[in-house]
Amino acid sequence: MAVTHRISQRIGAIAESATLAVDAKAKAMKAEGKPVIGFGAGEPDFPTADYIVEAAVVAARDPKSHRYSPAGGQPALKEAVAATTAQHSGLQVTPQQVLISNGGKQALYNAFATLLNPGDEVLLPAPFWTTYPEMINLCGGLVVDVPTDESTGYRTSIAQLEKYTSDRTKALVFVSPSNPSGAVYSPAEVEAIGQWAVERGIWVITDEIYEHLVYGDATFSSMPVLVPDLADQCIVVNGVAKTYAMTGWRVGWMIGPPDMVKAATNLQSHATSNVCNVAQAAALAAVSGGLGVVEQMREAFDRRRLTIVAGLNGIPGFVCPEPEGAFYAYPSVKGALGRDIRGRVATSTTELAEIILDEVEVAVVPGEAFGTPGYLRFSYALGDADLIEGVERIRALLSE
Repeated sequence: MAVTHRISQRIGAIAESATLAVDAKAKAMKAEGKPVIGFGAGEPDFPTADYIVEAAVVAARDPKSHRYSPAGGQPALKEAVAATTAQHSGLQVTPQQVLISNGGKQALYNAFATLLNPGDEVLLPAPFWTTYPEMINLCGGLVVDVPTDESTGYRTSIAQLEKYTSDRTKALVFVSPSNPSGAVYSPAEVEAIGQWAVERGIWVITDEIYEHLVYGDATFSSMPVLVPDLADQCIVVNGVAKTYAMTGWRVGWMIGPPDMVKAATNLQSHATSNVCNVAQAAALAAVSGGLGVVEQMREAFDRRRLTIVAGLNGIPGFVCPEPEGAFYAYPSVKGALGRDIRGRVATSTTELAEIILDEVEVAVVPGEAFGTPGYLRFSYALGDADLIEGVERIRALLSE
């Protein structure tokens, strides 16, 4: 019998991570000796703090780290995550409500897989991180885009959510601070949306990975803290990647009702077993060590945030709101489309990103990856000199 499809339809439908693809292409060009400036990758450009690395070195020498450990995470780390969550966001949970995962991505996948049945609808405000819809689809859910734009600061509203809600709506993905837009919801907005979810009986999966990276007058708010009645229908996802410059260590966690966490732990026990013990030791040192290193990064990001917004708004056809969190700027570039650029015409932001990379060797991520054509994402987690040079190259190109 002939094999008509080597790859399953489920996996064949997955798109490559656009952000990782852009970063890989930029790094390949750099390896060829080209002076590429990359605004693509969403990771701090700072090294992991020495005390965290040292904790990993000590753990690597300990024979206990060479063996299996509990699939749901080492008890000491689960306790530390519960403690730091209570300290910084105000959410009181027990270690039994914590599942340590291989980065925030696995925590999110665990959450969707544990929660969704085939045909369940998930409200996903756009622009959204490129991985959310792929995970939802993999788990049998149906993505329902809830559009936002720069006129609302890329924030949705109860009226918008209500418009896209049906009797099949199971969950809402809520992200503040946001990737890719940098939007931060006010406490009043967070509380109102949380209360709406309670009244509607809708689960909330809230991604709090950027909780410590907020600027100006913006403040981070954890939805289940402001709306305690939501706690039994809410899953919180977080990790060490962005806060402690530990993207490559791959340690995240999900927090939720005990039955959800137990079910997700069962899933993880079959998928990956425990997270690397050495990485868990590093994460324990990170979450137990205070936020001193975080504040140093936050100050740098705040400075770069203001610099990049001013620069992007000086490019013909670009309109960039000021982000309030994370480390991304998300300008509308619709005014730059349809123009002749060195003999080429971009009709989409995917084509515009290709032209910018080819012509001036600057890597950016097109808005199509985030569900909103007409925009580009710029990560300002790179050195100040490169940031200024990269924006200037684009300005010069589009000013010709």
